[in-house]
Amino acid sequence: MNIRHHVSDELLVGYASGTLEEGWRLAVATHLALCPNCRTRLTLMENTAGELLESMEPVPIEISSFDRLKERLRTAESHPSVSPKQPARVMQVVSPPTIPEPLRSYLGGDLAELKWKSLGRGAYHIPIKLADRSTTARLLRIPAGKPVPEHSHGGRELTLVLSGSFNDGELLFARGDIEEADPSVEHQPLATPEQDCICLAVTDAPLRFRSWFMRLLQPVLRI
Repeated sequence: MNIRHHVSDELLVGYASGTLEEGWRLAVATHLALCPNCRTRLTLMENTAGELLESMEPVPIEISSFDRLKERLRTAESHPSVSPKQPARVMQVVSPPTIPEPLRSYLGGDLAELKWKSLGRGAYHIPIKLADRSTTARLLRIPAGKPVPEHSHGGRELTLVLSGSFNDGELLFARGDIEEADPSVEHQPLATPEQDCICLAVTDAPLRFRSWFMRLLQPVLRI
């Protein structure tokens, strides 16, 4: 797998610091599961942040704060619903799943277990339930050789390819590649003819379709 399009520094820093909304975290974490390059970048960021923390002068805390911390730890240890972590079980994987974690847990399984909903014209989707409603996520399946409707964006859009590939202008996006679009981008990605393109799409605002027909369907499809 030769990943050419990586997550931006801005998103990776946000992921490392824990400030991203759930949809963006899901897209970045799934990309990281596929991309050794970005995992290395993330490690470097985390190590740099750790070195900066170590170089800072310590600040004394109130004794009462330490006492409260110890009380919380004692409560957690004695709570009957908390069980110790079990060691990870080593399992032999016959073939890697198409959909990596954490996305696979959100969907409830790999491709063979999924139930798709029609978007019309041979396209399908699966809305993904998020606790944080500031973003919307869905799995998309675009028919081989077919385009998505031409659109621009009301906000940010992340598209992560999981299977197949698509062209956007002169750029090719294949498995593991992530595309970031903003309100300045108007495009019409085209699935390559070899196979259907399956991707994760995350947005924080409705798309802006050029077609009046798609605008009419938009409230029903919630895209």
